[in-house]
Amino acid sequence: MGLLSLSTTKFQLLVSSGTVYSLLYSLERKRVYKLTEKGAKTIETILSANDKIKTS
Repeated sequence: MGLLSLSTTKFQLLVSSGTVYSLLYSLERKRVYKLTEKGAKTIETILSANDKIKTS
């Protein structure tokens, strides 16, 4: 099953091939980053501080 058929069948989403393949092309060119443990702790600290500010 092709990508366009899958999107129509599984998600009831009708898209043109130009839309799908231009998006795939742009995704190919992007770098993928992985969140480190230090980054996860930093995010947790920021979110915790944000919650404290909202409840104050």
